Amino acid sequence: MKKLENTQYFKIQSDQELKVGDVLQLVYQAMTEKGYDPVNQIVGYIMSGDPTYITSHNGARSLIMKVERDELVEELLRVYVDKTVKE
Repeated sequence: MKKLENTQYFKIQSDQELKVGDVLQLVYQAMTEKGYDPVNQIVGYIMSGDPTYITSHNGARSLIMKVERDELVEELLRVYVDKTVKE
């Protein structure tokens, strides 16, 4: 018989974990396909936290909501610095 006072841990792993950059790329693509300005819409989402700035086309809204907004800013800044400042 197992001891009931011990907590057991388990982690469910998704089949495919996307990186923040991948999420941004997919969301950007979905926004472009729907005719939106992806930069303005993503900035609106980051600033407000309101997911309605992001289209639900191709699951973009669900995807972006899985990532913390500060992680989005961090990824955008990292890529900018890597491409602009370090060159």
